[in-house]
Amino acid sequence: MESGSPGISRPLEPGPFLRGSGRAASVSSLSRAEAGPGLGSAAVAAVLPAGGCGERMGVPTPKQFYPILERPLISYTLQALERVCWIKNIVVAVTGENMEAMESIIQRYQHKGVSLVEAGVTRHRSIFNGLKALAGDQPNSKLSKPEVVIIHDAVRPFVEEDVLLKVVTAAKEHGAAGAIRPLVSTVLSPSADGCLDHSLERARHRASEMPQAFLFDVIYKAYQQCSDYDLDFGTECLQLALKYGQTKAKLVEGSPDLWKVTYKRDLYAAESIIKERISQQICVVMVTKKDEELTGLLEEMLTHEINDVKVTSGALYDAGRDLQQIILEQCYNFVCVHVMNFDFQETQKLLSMLEESNLSILYPVVVVSVHFFYYKSVPFDQKMENQMRIREFAMEVKKRNILLYGLLVCFPQDEMKLQESLRQGATIIAALIKERKSGLVGQLLVV
Repeated sequence: MESGSPGISRPLEPGPFLRGSGRAASVSSLSRAEAGPGLGSAAVAAVLPAGGCGERMGVPTPKQFYPILERPLISYTLQALERVCWIKNIVVAVTGENMEAMESIIQRYQHKGVSLVEAGVTRHRSIFNGLKALAGDQPNSKLSKPEVVIIHDAVRPFVEEDVLLKVVTAAKEHGAAGAIRPLVSTVLSPSADGCLDHSLERARHRASEMPQAFLFDVIYKAYQQCSDYDLDFGTECLQLALKYGQTKAKLVEGSPDLWKVTYKRDLYAAESIIKERISQQICVVMVTKKDEELTGLLEEMLTHEINDVKVTSGALYDAGRDLQQIILEQCYNFVCVHVMNFDFQETQKLLSMLEESNLSILYPVVVVSVHFFYYKSVPFDQKMENQMRIREFAMEVKKRNILLYGLLVCFPQDEMKLQESLRQGATIIAALIKERKSGLVGQLLVV
């Protein structure tokens, strides 16, 4: 069963094609079969076994479908593979009962070049089904056999292109290759009575990780020769290539972020990593040219508040040209600055631009509408009225994965007190961006 379109080009960076994006045009000129550096004209595909029930996770939802920032974990893994333009096809093996849910994920998050096959009862049987689809050995399969196939776990979402390139290049030369990492703990071998028999010298051994890559004919022939015991109880694809294909895999040092989401605590770690990655750029938007001074001061405070963050400026008053470019670069955090103005029309313009861009399909976009007022000029009833207005806007755009918050900065004319107000405001903005708390959406915070 197939979903998506294997022949459509995908972006070099994570995320969907944005309307009017120059990146989409540049990538679409590449053939999906065009390989990366050092691969020549090799056609590369990937197989993701995703039929597990996640019993070690201790949650009713299989871990590959567990939501992180309200998006299934497997979607992040697909995104990591999709951004690699030289991977021609991605085959996902899922159980029959989850086939419809997987199709919905592909459609909702606009994944391209993804085909589905039914998973087997074990990991190896699921991989075998994926290989059969690539070999054309399954009914209605329209996929073409690749020269090299990547096998990767659906719950390892942080794989980078350089690691994929290393294992594929090594597989072309050696027939098989896999990522490894140093052992964290010493491995013990217990005796039958539960006592220590012996331990392995940790420095001489490595942990097998994913991704792994193979010349397609090597791994497919190995699976065709497998015994039922191998398919039901085996776990290591590299061992199958050695056992049945006499192919010694090249071991490639992997990066620390190749870990597999296995336990419930891993979900929190994965969410933290994703939040950190999408919080590294903030666009401070000026509503009018007269806002430049306060906007500049706020930018400076934000730079001090969030280490290694890139703060850029966009301008709604300049027809949004700079802002459009920033959106195309996939910035997910916006601060809209209003000076002596509590009208939300300009914030609405920004929200409309973001909605039209489809930027929020993959990640929640944060918008903080900041309003500067002299503290004596805003009566309490006006504060309440404006809080209700921003809440209405926020509830509407939240449906499109845009998180809108309000911040009222009441500042006196005293410069030192203004600096302190800005510092507090920057702290609040940084926290909203880093945490992305949906429970605070629509709130008007005051400093």
